[in-house]
This record gives sequence, structure tokens and C-alpha cells, in this order.
Amino acid sequence: MPRINPLTQPEGAIAATLQAVKSKLGMVPNMFATLAHSPAALNGYLALSDATSKGVLTAAQREIIALAVAETNACGYCLAAHSAIGKGAGLSSAQINAARLAKGSTDKDQALASFARRITETRGTISDAELAEFKAAGFDDAVVLEVITHVALNTLTNYVNHIAQTTIDFPAVPAAIAA
Repeated sequence: MPRINPLTQPEGAIAATLQAVKSKLGMVPNMFATLAHSPAALNGYLALSDATSKGVLTAAQREIIALAVAETNACGYCLAAHSAIGKGAGLSSAQINAARLAKGSTDKDQALASFARRITETRGTISDAELAEFKAAGFDDAVVLEVITHVALNTLTNYVNHIAQTTIDFPAVPAAIAA
């Protein structure tokens, strides 16, 4: 049962924002309707999400990061959402499960998932060796900063869902998968 219920009677600008979300996604996910209690929170999330979608990482790479972060933070809502979105971005079930385990089907996917997990686990205090390993996989400083931004964006939603206890409205996935 949610501790913060989704907003069911939005008005004004927030109603228009949620309608735009519905037009884009075909639904208003409970997390968005929950964030709608605070226009600053919803609009901030949407603005950062939009900005990160225009970076150099592909949709599939962004989902790999989201899945690694959600698994690390044990966010059932985000695991369900990003498993579904990941399929839409072209990830197979095996690639989705690999990302959750901070693994990948290519060296770059492996590096992205592992780096995102380490940032999450260490709260950003990774070692010189970890940073060098990520860069050795073919990534530059711009991508390092993009990954950090994606980790922050996904950590935000993980925490919202933990605190709100958002009802999952995507196909359920196992809460944790074995390594």
C-alpha cells in the first residue's frame, strides 16, 4: 500500500504535464502521478530525463544503467519499469538480466553496467583504477559525467519509490536475481 498515493485529480499545469506524459507513454505511470504532488519534483525529474535523453548514450545504454542502479538500490518499481522500457529499447531478456547483475553482452555494456553499479554502491567515491578501467572500455570524460547524471536520475526515482511505496503498474519482475 502506498505511503504517498498518486495524485488522482491534477489541475492546471500539472494536469497538462501529466497529459503530455500520457501522450508520450500511453499511460501515466504511478511514479509520475506520485511526483505530481510536487510540481518542482515532477518538472525537475522530467527536465533532467529529457536532457539526458539527448546525450551520447543510446536508449539501450541508458536502460542498462537504470537497471544496474535499480538492482543495486533494490527498487522493485524501477526494475519493473526499466525491464519493460529496456525491451522497448531493444534489450533482450538476457541483456536485461545481465544489466541487473552489472554485466553486459559487449565490453561497453559490461563497463557501463559495472561503472553505474560502482558509482551507486560507493556513493560516487570510485577509485582511480575503476575510472581508468571504464575509460579503457572506450569512454571519455563526457560519458563519465553522463553516467553520473543517469545514476543520479535513477537514484532519485528509486528513492521516491522506496519512500512512497509506489504501486507497481508495469509487468512484475523478480525482486532480486541470483548472480
